[in-house]
Amino acid sequence: MPHNHPRVSRSPELLAPAGSPEALAAAVAAGADAIYLAGRRFGARHYAANFSDDELRSAVDYAHLRGVRVYVTVNILIRDDELPDVARYLLWLYEIGADAVLVQDTGVASLAREVVPDLPLHASTQMTVHNREGVVWAAREGFSRVVLARELTLAEIEGMAEDAEARGVGIEVFAHGALCYCYSGQCLLSSVIGGRSGNRGMCAQPCRKPYRLVIGEMDDFGRPKDLRAVPAKDHYLLSTRDLAIYPYLDRIVHAPVASLKVEGRMRSAEYVATVVSIYRRALDAIAAGEAWSPSRQDIRALALAFNREFTEGYILGAPDIMARDRPGNRGILLGTVVGYDPRRREATVRLIGDLAPRSGDGLAFCTDDPDHDVGAVVRGTPAVRRGTARLSVPEPVGEGTRVFLTRSADLEERAQRVMEKPLQQLPLDVTVTWDDGTPCLEATVLAHDDEPLRVRYRSDLVMEPARSRPLTTEQIAEQFGKTGGTPFMIRHMDLRYPGGLFAPLGELNRVRRSFFERVEAAVLAAWRPGQNAVDAARERVKKAIAGMVRPPSPHPEPRVPSVSVYTDTLEGAAAAARCGAKVVYLEPSTPAILKEAAAVCREGGADLVWKWPSITRRNFLDAAAPLLPSLYEAGIHGVMVSGMGAADAVRRAEPRMPLYGAAGLNVWNHRTAGELAGHFLRCTASPELPAADLARLAESAGGVLELEVLVQGNIEALVTEDRLVAAVAGEHPAGRFMGIEDRRNRVFPLRSDGEGRTCIANAVETCLIDHLPRIAGMGVDAVAIDARGRGPHYAADMARIYREGIDAVARRDHGMLSVLKDEVKRRALGGITGGHFVRGIEE
Repeated sequence: MPHNHPRVSRSPELLAPAGSPEALAAAVAAGADAIYLAGRRFGARHYAANFSDDELRSAVDYAHLRGVRVYVTVNILIRDDELPDVARYLLWLYEIGADAVLVQDTGVASLAREVVPDLPLHASTQMTVHNREGVVWAAREGFSRVVLARELTLAEIEGMAEDAEARGVGIEVFAHGALCYCYSGQCLLSSVIGGRSGNRGMCAQPCRKPYRLVIGEMDDFGRPKDLRAVPAKDHYLLSTRDLAIYPYLDRIVHAPVASLKVEGRMRSAEYVATVVSIYRRALDAIAAGEAWSPSRQDIRALALAFNREFTEGYILGAPDIMARDRPGNRGILLGTVVGYDPRRREATVRLIGDLAPRSGDGLAFCTDDPDHDVGAVVRGTPAVRRGTARLSVPEPVGEGTRVFLTRSADLEERAQRVMEKPLQQLPLDVTVTWDDGTPCLEATVLAHDDEPLRVRYRSDLVMEPARSRPLTTEQIAEQFGKTGGTPFMIRHMDLRYPGGLFAPLGELNRVRRSFFERVEAAVLAAWRPGQNAVDAARERVKKAIAGMVRPPSPHPEPRVPSVSVYTDTLEGAAAAARCGAKVVYLEPSTPAILKEAAAVCREGGADLVWKWPSITRRNFLDAAAPLLPSLYEAGIHGVMVSGMGAADAVRRAEPRMPLYGAAGLNVWNHRTAGELAGHFLRCTASPELPAADLARLAESAGGVLELEVLVQGNIEALVTEDRLVAAVAGEHPAGRFMGIEDRRNRVFPLRSDGEGRTCIANAVETCLIDHLPRIAGMGVDAVAIDARGRGPHYAADMARIYREGIDAVARRDHGMLSVLKDEVKRRALGGITGGHFVRGIEE
């Protein structure tokens, strides 16, 4: 039933994607308030067409002339040697009038604040902001908007907006499109599998591949034995549905949300036109207080544009967002096969509903196994008789095969009509006067931020007194009133013609064109910074780049790094401390064991640090933060966190508590290290950094921030809200190994954090024991072993092996490292790899 909605005082911004100039034009035509896009550098959609510099400049101008804002993504992690180019790029974006930049890298954010402080900053969802403290941190760091993690609920978002310190920061949420399985910004799965990093915009989407859940016993080192597959109907265990909050827009628009984001920079212009136009109509109707309810026709159009089955998402409390049966476009069910003629290669399809195929439609004949689906294109509109249609299909299909409409020629035609409709034009109020026969034109237009802009133009035309047939007022008004081919329309013209003058009509047309060019230039200039501001920014960029160019430094003094161990049990903590670990990062299932663990670690000569989960939402923070004062008094040496929001929560609850930064902080460059130095005692370098980049980071961080490197263990590749084991197997049996196996028989271990989230690790174990001389030579302060889920024997042996390895490096007995590497191999899960330290990532 339609609902009468109160008129909303402010409708949220409709933010559309554009992966190409065609998609940008489609978004503008469909009614987007703003568009996000990327240049060919530093954007998180490397495989989209994206925009060349010339295209990007033109795109910004095109949008601005139509009152649409443009946000440019600079949302990948940046290496130290790229920072000068990033500074120049930010300056250029500022000069061309970009309305904001989206960033992931904390160092890039600090650089932007330094060199272009007037360019608004948006925190990308890749920053994994997922709690109120994270929004407050963003506000303090100068962000004007935060794109929240997709996993948050509407109630959590409303709670964030109530915090006085977070006010003034716009909240942006995803409204439509693909969902990531992992918390964005915390995913290394594509990176560890094939070197294509999602943090560099090159995700290979391994979550859309088939896997099977496996279970087995564990040996003393936490490795699986007697593995068996858990019976399951579906094999795409990590594949999510697509988000669509369209049916619930009336709830969302009354929430404290500044912007609704449509995902889809890899999608076509037709997709953008379809989705954006549907959301535009709905938002306008709700804002006007009209009776609005979701349209069945619109829901069908959204599904035909692209869908993997829709979900309302975590934001609206969806109980399940997964589509584990198949990873691709579902389209809409058209019917089922009731017969097949092998001679004609035709399937007889019984249609359901009111959809009928027509020429140009795309079809998918779907079996229970997506690998055996058959695609077809309808050639010529088939006749429908008694509810059936005969459709050509290139391969035999069996009775009962479901047939889906995956591409609609009708929908594409409607999308074309959206893209071809006349665009809204900027209204001009024009006054024309004459000075000694010279036409002088003045326009008033509402330009940037609805500020009235006056543009005056004195033409170079001198109209002569007419000898016989002077131009009439009507003739002049007709020539000056033509606006075809411009983004303007004349709302009102005050023509103060003295009469009796003549000029060729072509000359009047030339004056008009020059005038509109002058108005267009003035409108665009209003969206850009002034020359003085640009000059000042250029000086700041020069200064910043000069500060990045350091004179060659003497080789850093080799340090003797200490050994740290991650574990999740009291027994693991005791074993690690007993065998040489100086710091133990304990991520327990319950904090009740922390005080005992601290005492055990002290006996072994180690400091205990409470390792918080990678994701710390409201329930966890409200339970954990009050414990910190008493834990500090009990000798807990610090708290390790993966996000700036969690760091803020620790500082507020117990300012004396030292902070340790986990790999989830994504420390890639010296700017990020510098930003964290005032808050953290020690941070973990990103495990994606190759050796050369790590050496540069260690050199720049030395003396400012202790740096730690993950050298051993199955690196955590993702964290997700999906309770995978419970969904597929029903429960996670205690003491058993659980993992997912891909078609290359690689087994990725999984575990649950203290709040039940699924954490999936790399199938192959990182091992850098033979690289310890180089690591020590970089001046790294500590090396870390991840023994979570591996038991006390693994924690003890690896702590001992790396302690012996460091001692061997100190006495230059590098031959000992080969012996120790063999010991590691005998305990490793899935083999060993030098990982990104050795091979880097794909560029």
